Amino acid sequence: MELRKPKALPEGGTIGIIAPAGPVNQKCVASGEAKLQAAGFRTLRRDDLTDCCGYLAGDDARRAEEFMQFVCDERVDAILCARGGYGSMRILAKLDAAIVRAAAKPLIGYSDATTLLLWQRACAGLVGFHGPMLERGEDLTDEELTASLALLMGKPAALASLAGSVGGGGRAEGPLVGGSLSLIVASLGTPWEIDTRGAILLFEEVGERPYRIDRMLQQLAAAKKLEGLAGIACGSLTACEDPRYPSPTAEAVVREVCESLKIPWVIGLSFGHAKHNLPWAYGVCGAVDGQHKKVSILEQGVV
Repeated sequence: MELRKPKALPEGGTIGIIAPAGPVNQKCVASGEAKLQAAGFRTLRRDDLTDCCGYLAGDDARRAEEFMQFVCDERVDAILCARGGYGSMRILAKLDAAIVRAAAKPLIGYSDATTLLLWQRACAGLVGFHGPMLERGEDLTDEELTASLALLMGKPAALASLAGSVGGGGRAEGPLVGGSLSLIVASLGTPWEIDTRGAILLFEEVGERPYRIDRMLQQLAAAKKLEGLAGIACGSLTACEDPRYPSPTAEAVVREVCESLKIPWVIGLSFGHAKHNLPWAYGVCGAVDGQHKKVSILEQGVV
């Protein structure tokens, strides 16, 4: 499906806040809203945003209805996920890809929202945005907020680079795809399976021990998702240690796979489950530069 870019968030526009996965913390949402409003934007959310049904933010019907309501609501210019957790996969069958594509609204989130970004690209042919949500409340930094708003508005500042700590190989260009490694792997065999052909694969993870990260990367390799990549880039690997087997580290596992691919690669980028979670546009052209240890966004994700 031909890739479509969503409409840019206008100055002073309205950002709809949704909870498509795990239950959200009222205090964190309120703090995040205050930051958005202080930046000059309006916010909109349903009264049942903070519903809780076990590990879900209300039942599947509520979460799917909320998503589609904000897609269709003409007052809403962009949609922001409040948090991840688990649950986005459960509502996909209830979403209307044609309506989502036609509405062309920027959607931003990460972690479990990776599933929504994968689905939106594969089934609605729409660019999405991997970036910070509201789950950190007051800890959402000004840098993260400014970068996210610039990306959603299509400002020149959005065409920035994410710096890594180590890299190798030369430079390559391709569409930016990826997200949470575990959810990338979970997409295999589904209608929203990740397409990595000619792409730069970006991934991050939290709370997975090195052998599990190895297993997921080996599964991607077995599924031929690492063949034909333009490049590969790894963000934060937060709390991915194993007290029983301190070596190899998660980073060492990733590095071994990256080096074996003989393509440009970078590790240690500032995105994912870390203090600095900088945003990037899912599906647009980017570049990975192993020599200079960075990934650059080469085109705007909105029109």
